[in-house]
Amino acid sequence: MDVIICFQKHALKKSYKESREHFHRERSWLWKLFTGLCILVVMCLLVVWSYMGNGRKKHPSPNFLSQHCAGLQKPLNSSSPAGINSKDSDKSQSLINSFYSEFGISLEDYLRLQEAVHWADPDRSITNVFMSTSPAYTTFIIENLKESYQTGEKLFVTVHAKDFYNKSKSYGGDFFQAKLFWNNTKASVFGEVKDLLNGSYSVCFLLPWVGEAQVAVRLIHSSEAVQVLKRHRDTDSDRVFFNGYYEGPGPNKTRLSETVMCNVKWDKNGLEHMGTENCCCEYKDPHTEEIWRCQRPKSLPCSARVYHSMGGYRNRLTEKEKKLMTQTNKGINGDKSIIKIFNSHGNETIDVAEKCHPGLHTPVPAGFYLNDVWTSFVCSTRHFTTQTTTECLKDKHIYMMGDSTMRQWFDFFVKEVPTLKQMDLHVQYQSGPLLAVDVENNIDLHWRAHGIPLRSRKSFVANLHYISNEIDDLSGGPHMVIIFNLGPHFTTYPLDFYTHRVLRIRKAVLALLQRAPDTTVIIKTVNTGYKDIFGSDWYSLQLDRILRWAFQDVGVYILDVWQMTACHYSKENIHPGPVIIKNEIDILLSFICPK
Repeated sequence: MDVIICFQKHALKKSYKESREHFHRERSWLWKLFTGLCILVVMCLLVVWSYMGNGRKKHPSPNFLSQHCAGLQKPLNSSSPAGINSKDSDKSQSLINSFYSEFGISLEDYLRLQEAVHWADPDRSITNVFMSTSPAYTTFIIENLKESYQTGEKLFVTVHAKDFYNKSKSYGGDFFQAKLFWNNTKASVFGEVKDLLNGSYSVCFLLPWVGEAQVAVRLIHSSEAVQVLKRHRDTDSDRVFFNGYYEGPGPNKTRLSETVMCNVKWDKNGLEHMGTENCCCEYKDPHTEEIWRCQRPKSLPCSARVYHSMGGYRNRLTEKEKKLMTQTNKGINGDKSIIKIFNSHGNETIDVAEKCHPGLHTPVPAGFYLNDVWTSFVCSTRHFTTQTTTECLKDKHIYMMGDSTMRQWFDFFVKEVPTLKQMDLHVQYQSGPLLAVDVENNIDLHWRAHGIPLRSRKSFVANLHYISNEIDDLSGGPHMVIIFNLGPHFTTYPLDFYTHRVLRIRKAVLALLQRAPDTTVIIKTVNTGYKDIFGSDWYSLQLDRILRWAFQDVGVYILDVWQMTACHYSKENIHPGPVIIKNEIDILLSFICPK
């Protein structure tokens, strides 16, 4: 490890010297640009271009800010280098300034976002699937294994990736998930995996409970499979499509109906395949400025659109890509030693005393399971009974917005609180809106879907509202709780499309907290579950990083369910089981009613 660190320092110094020389050669025209921005970009490139591990240069992430401002049509790519073109510098500066004024995001923040979504690429052309990471040959070892440990200590594991020729890989980009667990006590904790960019990966575990534990590591996607996911997100975003249903009066008092294909309007990433010019009906939301587009019906006007539903999936994987994607979510071999953990200072587990409040950082790990009960490291949470749940929700107006994983929380409360009665609003359950009322305790509970794109059954278009618009229409206040999530329905779309949606919500939340600062706002993160080309965990992880980045300084609660779903023993499902849901609800209620 000391050799690697020494080599990294030498490589960083060399890269820094080369980039400084380049800077001086180009100073004459760089100085004419906005000097501060250029220096910041150069420093960012110095970091990203630095030699890491195997001495291979890491590609700089694209300048997302200049791309996003330029009409929101140029993609935020997870790997390809890009930058500000000097010929367009004046235009870029103007666009950047307008973006600042609208969303209040600094350039430094955007550069941090670029780094957050960056993912390493293979350093060579992959000519056959046997060059990809093999879960059978890839192994992990426990570093400096001791006879026993104390709670609070850390355990370090190294993963060595190998291909199907049993040859060590020399580049990174694999997507691993790791956990420490013990089945007998239903205990588990999430492990943080760091890519060393040389074919090896470092995993750090906190030891939070007294007892025994073992290490488990899974290869979710090889670096080569990640490239498949990237390519299809960049070129094939229309592989999930939707239906628009048009209805209207016909001749002789008949009713006409037509069903057409719909999707997000975007001029790149494959979404342009629907057509151009007069092909389509376009529906622009005046607040979010997003445009939904449907093929123009043959006999009905664009105003006759009544319903929306999921359309279907297009699997355009090549045979080679299909083979790469088969090696998904595979356990890898490694040290099966039993870790013995004893208490430290008389404590059976690690506890957190800090009271829950908005704006708290989410650590890794964010908590751990023991006997199927989650202990949070974010703040001091508690476990709620039916009575204490009702007491916590009393006099609360709770608005939930998001996807079906958020609807699971609505369903939980309806079942848990006997006095909370659900109203039948005669709507499609998958999209809502849903309403439950407890007159005795003055509780009203709402859920509705986050708006299109939405993979749902046939639903009234009029019931599909954007989250930001809903928040804009709420007064806020001490009795109001707003909870939302955004993720699985956006996995196939460009990152800048998702970021635009998130920033619109951020703007609405900031306005809400300005007019009603005592409003409770809680964001549920993305959870694990999907492993295919239409909804991979790798896609979800990238969305999760954008969501956290956007709200890290807003003063809201962030409820991390990524780690809770990734390390639990239950079979993975995009809709977590009852044990996980109950623990998520306990944290939610601890945020609403802190100790």
